[in-house]
Amino acid sequence: MFDLPVETDTFIAELDAAVEAHLNWTRRILRCAVLRSTPGEDVLDPMAHTLCHFGAWFTASRRDFEALDAQAAQRVETVHQQAMHDAIRSMCTKVMAGQPGLNSDLDAFEASQAELISLLANFKTLILSNAVRQDPLTGLPLRYSVENDFALYQKEARRNRSLLYVVMIDVDHFKPINDTYGHLVGDLVLRHVANTLKQGLRIDEPLYRYGGEEFLWLLKCKSAEEARKSARRVLASIGTTPVPIADDETLRLTVTMGLALAGEREDLSSAIRRADLALYEGKQNGRNRYVVAES
Repeated sequence: MFDLPVETDTFIAELDAAVEAHLNWTRRILRCAVLRSTPGEDVLDPMAHTLCHFGAWFTASRRDFEALDAQAAQRVETVHQQAMHDAIRSMCTKVMAGQPGLNSDLDAFEASQAELISLLANFKTLILSNAVRQDPLTGLPLRYSVENDFALYQKEARRNRSLLYVVMIDVDHFKPINDTYGHLVGDLVLRHVANTLKQGLRIDEPLYRYGGEEFLWLLKCKSAEEARKSARRVLASIGTTPVPIADDETLRLTVTMGLALAGEREDLSSAIRRADLALYEGKQNGRNRYVVAES
């Protein structure tokens, strides 16, 4: 059984709480229909969809939903506002005025509530699925998602006549850091390296937590010299960004990298193997450097 990242666990709990709040909201609708008591302003107000617990939470979390599935996020908003709240406001207003509600309003409400629950269940599945593929420590995707990305980037490189490098990155002297300062500091170091790398890479250059203190980077460039410049930039960014581990103490880090130019038809495992050999050569020759693998 995997442990969910704290952020994912919290998001799931908030999602469940928001759905439960909306189900409780519908109980007030039943009391309105039977007893003709007011259901509250978060039902009758024209902007009720922003006043209810679910609506307020969904609006605040909208970007998270869109990142998972923008089209489904838009559908949640439409179903929640136009179908659910508009229909139930129309029905409750008539009941409060002593008039019978419309079958069409009730049908719209029941159908939209069922659709909303289904949409949110799908989002929950997506969230949990992404949690399995994402490293809870660094927030980076794990190695299991590299294969598909590599194939897509390889096709793009052939089409654009550009180059694709598989880059293995290893934090130097990581075991002594763990042994000396403990695993909490070790985790801090890994998060620091991941954040520093992410800030220095282009948005279309994916970075993965490969395992232990190793990271994998898919580097797209136009020339071998551009690849070398990118590697030097990474070495400099890590070397000049120390990790604060106490009020008056910092750790200076270095990394070693192995770069392998992926062949047009080469499979990922072959490119990783060559990058690993280059990485090993860099470590044997003093660390804090990059080595380009033989083609």
